[in-house]
Amino acid sequence: MSDPTPLPDGAMPTQADPFAALRFPEFRNLLGGSFLFKIAITIQEIAIAYELYLITKDPLVLGLMGLAEALPFIALALFGGHVADRRDKRQIMLWALSFIFVGSVALWYVMQPQVRGTISQTALLGVCYGVVAALGLARGFLTPAVSSLKAFLIPREHYANSSAWSSTAWQAGAILGPVTGGFLYAAVGLSNSLIVVCALLLVQFALYWRIRPRPPNLTAAEEKESLWQSLGEGIRFVFASKIILYSISLDMFSVLFGGVVAILPVFAEDVLKVGAEGLGVLRAAPAVGAMLTVLVCTRYPPMKHAWRNLLIAVAGFGVSILAFGLSRNLWLSAAALFASGAFDSISVVIRGTVLQMVPPDHLRGRVLSVNSIFISSSNELGAFQAGASAAVFGATRSVLIGGTITLGIVAFVWRKSRELFAVRLN
Repeated sequence: MSDPTPLPDGAMPTQADPFAALRFPEFRNLLGGSFLFKIAITIQEIAIAYELYLITKDPLVLGLMGLAEALPFIALALFGGHVADRRDKRQIMLWALSFIFVGSVALWYVMQPQVRGTISQTALLGVCYGVVAALGLARGFLTPAVSSLKAFLIPREHYANSSAWSSTAWQAGAILGPVTGGFLYAAVGLSNSLIVVCALLLVQFALYWRIRPRPPNLTAAEEKESLWQSLGEGIRFVFASKIILYSISLDMFSVLFGGVVAILPVFAEDVLKVGAEGLGVLRAAPAVGAMLTVLVCTRYPPMKHAWRNLLIAVAGFGVSILAFGLSRNLWLSAAALFASGAFDSISVVIRGTVLQMVPPDHLRGRVLSVNSIFISSSNELGAFQAGASAAVFGATRSVLIGGTITLGIVAFVWRKSRELFAVRLN
């Protein structure tokens, strides 16, 4: 898509403008960086996961990869939010990204045939888990800094539009990442795929470098606040705001039990028998559905009757996961994953808008770090749960169990949150 026409100096985009957020150059740089990061990390994940599954034929290995990243991320994310509220967010992003780049180079090195041939399979897995854990630590700083910076790059009236475009960029990366990763792996092998990852991270660094520094404007009381007081303030705000607490809890538990991304290599290799190329299609399908849906959301934000729409979207996600578990055809499976991504993207836009609009500026980093912990719990711990469940019950049965639990969670949250149906955010 070409850049939207810039506005004259001093002019502001209208609220109905579907390109409103994109008319701010620094927001475009942040968006471009997120897009490249998602491509790079997804290529890395799919290449490493597929290689390790071919070596071990154990779905639990895939789950442990998610756990290795999730635990350090969860342990550090709240502190990362504290740092994001008290330091220059751009500087945090650049340092964290530099660390991630070094970690990716380390993964490339250890997966070289001449290197991994000298160590045992157990040692190789240990090194991979260790590097992925280090990347999780870095993302514990990067994620809250990037998330909280968005609100400082655009006016408040365009938060819903920026949330839709942020999701669009992320999902576009999630489409190109697995497709590129699958075909790169098949065409040029693991080593060259990881070189591409490193190159993309360097371009992302250049985009973030173009964003102006934004030192925090702290009050004297905030300067004197201890670390534990600061962290506690962010947690208390989340638990006092029902719409934030319920929205991030709904996402966490539904994806924790209903997520299937981590065990897609099992379906590609053993259930559907479609190989690395088919794995790329399966990984891309939910992102295609998500991106097309969020593009619609840039013009028609789902914020009228937001809570109702959120519950419907998560229920649709659960039904899609059940359909995927029952399918034995590549394209039917891809269609079910497409639908899961479409439904999930609606909840992402609604939740992202809530998280930008409700918290005050001085708390946004900590609130978003709590959200990051919930999201990581659903994604990375969900990956471990999916891998462990597949090892115990089998891949198909574990997916069907997860989809059923997701629908049960929606019913429970609906009963507990009826007062939120009256909330208006548009």
